[in-house]
Amino acid sequence: MKKNRGIKSVLFLLPAALLAACGNGDAEEGASADEEEVYEISIAHGNQPGEPTTEVAEKWAELAEEESDGRLEVTVYPSSQLGDEGDVVEQAIAGNNVIIMTGYDYLMDYVQDLGILTAPYLTEDFEELIYLTTTDWFDGLHDDLKEQGLEIVATNNVYGERHLMTNDEVLTPDDLNGMVIRTPDNNMAIQSFEAMGASPTALPLDELYTSLQQGVVDGAENPLPVLEGTNAHEVTNHLALTGHQKFITPWVAGTTFMETLPEDLITILQETGDEAMEDSEQLVEEAEEEILQTFEEEGITINEVDQEPFEEEAMNLYDITDQWSEDLYDHVQQLLEER
Repeated sequence: MKKNRGIKSVLFLLPAALLAACGNGDAEEGASADEEEVYEISIAHGNQPGEPTTEVAEKWAELAEEESDGRLEVTVYPSSQLGDEGDVVEQAIAGNNVIIMTGYDYLMDYVQDLGILTAPYLTEDFEELIYLTTTDWFDGLHDDLKEQGLEIVATNNVYGERHLMTNDEVLTPDDLNGMVIRTPDNNMAIQSFEAMGASPTALPLDELYTSLQQGVVDGAENPLPVLEGTNAHEVTNHLALTGHQKFITPWVAGTTFMETLPEDLITILQETGDEAMEDSEQLVEEAEEEILQTFEEEGITINEVDQEPFEEEAMNLYDITDQWSEDLYDHVQQLLEER
């Protein structure tokens, strides 16, 4: 795995006239040359080194390089080094050789029905979420996404269960009334917290610490490894284990770039991505145990709240959103019942 290398594409196309002039022997030489071509790929995300997301990405890079016999050179860029989520997604659409971890809530801006995969209290566990990405329903949405210039390379990354970290104690949804909560900049996150009675404010993840420190926001929500990675526990006092969203995160690339890769390398990218992410749920669970112990030792009040009232309030989301297909929630629940 190559570290700290600039974005560079080494894709070369032989002129059509040269190809036409080549005999069978030359064609075989060309095929051999293609097999020796090296393709550089940047894997980008906004999480910190040491978090499960970074571990998964680094394992993916190693597996991809190994399985491709070095034809893939993959560099991992954590901490939004290549830009924030929106910037890098636009880079991907423009054809850059980059894969970025995003969220189905963010992809809702491109294919609206994808957003339901991050709806609050949608499924009982991560297995159900991952199952939904194997259905014909999901395949149709993925086809729609490709028409927007993006495609999903890997789908089964468990990002974690999202909880609330706040200055003031939160035990019930009533405690959220008027509370300014930092969320990602997408409609799903914003509308979810509006449904639960909070006042959501969209901010980049790398601004979370200073926003809490300066009182711009009263709290934040994210999986525990992300909350610790941003040091949110240093400038807040309370953790409410609301579990309001279970998150699996897709890793996406631009269709323009993917079309430049040989088919065998696309297969390797997809298969090694799936393999690297098989351990993501276990990595998150292990990290959560350690983080809860750390938070407790550092004086954070940890409340295992009754999630049912939060779920009841969150169901208001399905009444206030008009962006999804009709009866989408019921359709998803039917898919789960029929599995």
